[in-house]
Amino acid sequence: MTATPSVAIVHDYLTQRGGAERVVLALHDAFPDAPVHTSLYDPAGTYPEFATLPVVVGPLDRIGALRRHHRLALPLLAPSFSRRRIDADVVVCSSAGWAHGVRTEGAKVVYCHAPARWLHQRDAYLDGAGLATRAAMAVLTPPLRRWDRRAAASAGVYLVNSTRTQQLVRDAYGFDAEIVFPPHGAEPDAPQQRVAGLEPGFFLCVSRLLPYKHVGAVVEAFRGRPERLVVVGAGPERDALVAGAPANVSFLADVSDASLRWLYAHAAALVAAAFEDFGLTPLEA
Repeated sequence: MTATPSVAIVHDYLTQRGGAERVVLALHDAFPDAPVHTSLYDPAGTYPEFATLPVVVGPLDRIGALRRHHRLALPLLAPSFSRRRIDADVVVCSSAGWAHGVRTEGAKVVYCHAPARWLHQRDAYLDGAGLATRAAMAVLTPPLRRWDRRAAASAGVYLVNSTRTQQLVRDAYGFDAEIVFPPHGAEPDAPQQRVAGLEPGFFLCVSRLLPYKHVGAVVEAFRGRPERLVVVGAGPERDALVAGAPANVSFLADVSDASLRWLYAHAAALVAAAFEDFGLTPLEA
């Protein structure tokens, strides 16, 4: 009788809520015995379902400031993952730049959400960053790019989530990856919970509030218009966006899945915030 191969899942960091983290939950549904390895884990910052999973953290997790602000760990993540050895027959890496660097004697399968933006789309990622951050990234970028390309080449199977990511991988690493579309994040038939204070018919934008997502351009598009925009998401741009938004734009964070389903079901239209993911600038969109 052939033994069932052991599987392990690796993810960059579990400190936020987004599509990448939903993919990890879906992977664990597919492989319920697989431990989830990560560098940093903030239970309050990510989906509550992770609290029931076997999450294995790395040494960086001992530093509370990094759990709360994972971008501070950027110079430390490459060596941290390089030193990490995962013992499993199959290691599935859910990666946006770091997890694909783990070592294993088993088969390595990478599911790429995007090549590391801070390396391969640096101008967009650092939009609005200060001189000190830009200077630090200028020094770190060459060695990190070399590390990143070696890590990508170490995969036996390299998968991507979209045609856009496929092109980015081709540009960054020089090979073609197979597309496997991610699972949808909202079950339409599951229970809904109404969001107080909102009437159906609003426009909806669901996105992490990061410079390269261009949510500010979406907010500005509604200035002086009668329609209401609801922005769902968190991130370092939130305070600035809220402070500068017109009165017809509402911001929500830490929305439950039931409330998110209600928002999708009762929106007049969805706004694509991540123009760059479609290869567009805000003006072209």
